[in-house]
Amino acid sequence: MDLTDDQKLEIQELRSAEYLTRRATVPALEEILYEPVSVLDHGFVRTIDYMGDDAAVVQAARVSYGKGTKKVSDDAGLINYLLRHRHTTPFEMCEIKFHIKVPIFIARQWIRHRTANINEYSARYSVLDREFYIPSLDQLASQSTQNHQGRGDVLDGAEANEVLQILKEDSIRNYDHYVEMLNEDPDGNKIDEDRNGLARELARMNLTLNAYTQWYWKIDLHNLLHFLSLRADAHAQYEIRVYADAMLETVKRWVPITYNAFQQYRVGGINLSASALSVVKKLLAGDQITQEDSGMSKREWRELMATLDHK
Repeated sequence: MDLTDDQKLEIQELRSAEYLTRRATVPALEEILYEPVSVLDHGFVRTIDYMGDDAAVVQAARVSYGKGTKKVSDDAGLINYLLRHRHTTPFEMCEIKFHIKVPIFIARQWIRHRTANINEYSARYSVLDREFYIPSLDQLASQSTQNHQGRGDVLDGAEANEVLQILKEDSIRNYDHYVEMLNEDPDGNKIDEDRNGLARELARMNLTLNAYTQWYWKIDLHNLLHFLSLRADAHAQYEIRVYADAMLETVKRWVPITYNAFQQYRVGGINLSASALSVVKKLLAGDQITQEDSGMSKREWRELMATLDHK
């Protein structure tokens, strides 16, 4: 993880300031506020601001449901109920804002989640840093033969080293050409006074997708949990999953009751189709049933049997 001197100074100033407030704060999250959590080789995630806590979820639900929630004995019971039955709006009352530094090719995957407010670093205005994501050897894998958007076996030593060398050489060469076309260094100073240089908005198109970008990303708790349920999953691409894992630890600090319910009902739970539920009922009754008789596809059948650890 690499921070500029300006960023380090900003973090120091922000963390040294204290404010009196009547709004809810979360001490465990305050401990890491503004501090970057290292991700990949040059990336990071840091919490910039937040609104609400577990109590805000409960408050919103009780306003909405009125007397219907008074039978719930405690906040954890209500939050468990909300997540279990997929009531979403109470979780939208909480918001959090992150500052994230991420490789461009992961940012383009990330942006598919259209439920956040985003302000990205502009390469039309500023010169991008000379930083690229270079995978570790254990992440260089072949194309999966079963999953068209996933990885298969890790490449062997010679092939992996060759791929790594290509990634490094292409990244450095393209960045050097980017700077040459710009005719300016990252501080905006001209390299050759006799040349004008290409506009930044054009020169950037020569950069490789493993260059890093940065953005501020603000999202409500409901949509954050949806993002994490997909991107912190074992099937997600490694490079976005490690960001989701870092953010999940933030959620654990911020809203611990909601985090525990999320682990229980989203991460550790499963959804059953009508056909799958019928199969489970027959298995519990001791009946014999096959995939052909189940009304399920082969893939859904395999997934159900794996989940049930049933042969």
